[in-house]
Order: sequence, then C-alpha cells, then structure tokens
Amino acid sequence: MLVEDHPEYREVIQLAIEEESDIELINQFGSAERALRSLQDRAFRKEPDLILLDLNLPGLSGLEALPYFRASIPDTKVIILTQSNKEADVLKGIQHGASGYLLKSSTVKEIIAAIRSVAAGGATIDQHIAKYILQSIQKHLPVTTLDKELSNRELETLHLLSEGLLKKEIADQLQISANTVSNYVVSIYEKLHVQNAAAAISKAYKFGILPFSD
Repeated sequence: MLVEDHPEYREVIQLAIEEESDIELINQFGSAERALRSLQDRAFRKEPDLILLDLNLPGLSGLEALPYFRASIPDTKVIILTQSNKEADVLKGIQHGASGYLLKSSTVKEIIAAIRSVAAGGATIDQHIAKYILQSIQKHLPVTTLDKELSNRELETLHLLSEGLLKKEIADQLQISANTVSNYVVSIYEKLHVQNAAAAISKAYKFGILPFSD
C-alpha cells in the first residue's frame, strides 16, 4: 500500500513497482484517513504486507497515523518515505514501529531494494540520516571510561560501599586497615569527581562500573 498525497510521485512509485514481478501495489491513497478507512471492513479489505507512508500528509500526518496502522494491521511492515530528514521525525517514526525510513531523494532502485529487505524481515535506513540513529544510541549508552581507571581494590571497596558497608566493615572483609580503606575511598571520589559515597555509587551505576542486580 502506498500513502502519498502527491499524484505525480504516486505514479513514479506505481510504475516502478509494476516493473517488479514479485511486488504488487494493491492500493494507493492520498491521505492517511482514507487508507485507514479502507482497512475497517475486514470482509473486503485488502491487507498489505507493507506500507510506504509519507509523513507530510493533509489531515492526519504520517507520524500520527502510524500507531493506528500498527494497531489495525500489526503484522504489516511500514517504510516511511518522506522529504523530512529532521532528527525528531526519524526517531519518532522508528519509535512508533516503522521498519524503514527513506528520503524521497532515494532512487527507485533503492526504494525497491528497501521494500524487499523489509518484507523479508530486515530494516532499512537512508544513509544520509543513519547518523541520527547512531547519535541517539550513543547518547543513551553508559559511559564506560574514566580519566583514571579504578584499581581492583578500589572496585572491591566501591562494591562494598554500594552494599551499605561502613569503612570498618569493609576493612574487616578485605582484611586491610581502616586507614587503607579511607585512602581507597578518597581515590575513588577523586577519580569519579564526586564528594560522597552516595554520589560515587550513583555515578558508578551510570558509568557501568557497578552492574545492576536483579
């Protein structure tokens, strides 16, 4: 199914698909509302395996319509085909369940290849906007490096601090002096750039130094 409000562009896609023996364009619509209405009658509707969906549509936008398509035909894949290369649109489209995101500057050959790839269970992202996805992932990955790495003893001390042990208790468990534990704690604070144990433990989890337990 093709959901695109520009007749000329719909014709380009239609002609391209007609050249492919293994792909059939069963329906095309100029608005998301009309496309969704076509799916309401289960007895007569033609359910597509894949939808090419524009974002900038009259009335209901492609992003607004995407959750409705996903709810109505959850097994159908969606490739967003749009002029928008805005980071917010890319991320929202993927968050709402799109399996692909292509710009209209893509060649017909690239669009056909994307259809086959997504229909086979893959995914496709326009090469010019893939950087947005990478940057978004990088923002949410824990920072795993420090200016100075913690020593094994410092890691042991930090782990015991996270379990609520006092310095004397840590000293007893590690069989070292309380003064040595204090030195480790001071070093940990300096390396993590914090002022107290609570901040050290919190930052250690964010950095991935301390793993979350069940």
